[in-house]
Amino acid sequence: MPLSPTLPMHRRGAIRAGLGIFAAFAIGTPMAAAQWMPRSFAPLVRHVLPAVVNIAVTEKAGSNGDIASLLPPELRGTPFAQQFLRRFGREGEVRAAASGFIIDPSGVIVTNNHVVSGASRILVSLSDRRTLPARVIGTDALTDIAVLKVDAGGKLPFVRFGDSSSVQVGDWVLACGNPFGLGGTVTAGIVSAEGRNIDEGPYDRFLQIDAPLNPGSSGGPLFDLDGGVIGMNTAIVAPNGGSVGIGFAIPSNALAPIVAELRASGAIRRGWLGVSIESLPDDSGRDAGVLVTGLSSGGPAERSGIRPGDVLLAVNGIAVPSPLDLIRTVAGLPPGNRATVTLNRNGARMALAVTIGERPADAPE
Repeated sequence: MPLSPTLPMHRRGAIRAGLGIFAAFAIGTPMAAAQWMPRSFAPLVRHVLPAVVNIAVTEKAGSNGDIASLLPPELRGTPFAQQFLRRFGREGEVRAAASGFIIDPSGVIVTNNHVVSGASRILVSLSDRRTLPARVIGTDALTDIAVLKVDAGGKLPFVRFGDSSSVQVGDWVLACGNPFGLGGTVTAGIVSAEGRNIDEGPYDRFLQIDAPLNPGSSGGPLFDLDGGVIGMNTAIVAPNGGSVGIGFAIPSNALAPIVAELRASGAIRRGWLGVSIESLPDDSGRDAGVLVTGLSSGGPAERSGIRPGDVLLAVNGIAVPSPLDLIRTVAGLPPGNRATVTLNRNGARMALAVTIGERPADAPE
């Protein structure tokens, strides 16, 4: 039976009733504030887990042939080290375990780009214990998103994206995945923070969660209590090789558009100005914006008349107070379209028309 992220009201009620949700009221306040907690996640798990898959990736190892050197750093010194070497260590190959989830009954799977990057073979294990080869439909390194496809000979259970903009700090979430290669595993926690930047890339706006994630959880889905995928588990803070209660998930509202474009074209085309930029000093006294320190030769900015020393203030009326704001705003513009860039040049405010270019794969911004 296909799984749905935004369930009909009677199905939502059934799941929430099954979760045994109850209210606990604050004592000693003028108006009692209800705090909701699930008594059991079992009905939700039964509903969504069939769409969660395990991913096994084989990569070519280095030429040194030292199998012990292939051990992932996060497993060194843990009880899983010997198990990894027994199961996955073979001359000339490295094998890794990760997670993913099915978003279409035809067998379309979403996972992290870092899971499949450099893979020579990808195998997907389904909840019915079948293992199928997968092919890559498209990947995007900048957002760490990949879309795969398996041919199962029939319809598969699937989930759809929920609305991450409705998520609040403190909301309960359920994380599913394949930690340490152990297979379908679920953990629960809350959203700890929103919009986290962990300096992994220019598009960092992670949900931070305290649901335990571990190596192998990458690419697994993060569910709200209605069964909607509101994130994809992507990174952890793991000073000791395991969960310390700080994990990060790509929000679904950032994930879904990238997945849709990868399914349609296999790659992401992003807008590009061709400028080197840096933040303004706090005491610069100029309007909030970003300072142009250099131009790509023949790039869109140079052709439009933008100069080093200009302070870029807005793009199409959207303020860009920081370098990340500029990068994200321009990246969202279709290459080939014209945009209006508002800037400050030597104290004079002006606007220039720029034809947006397509971001090269090796562009610094």
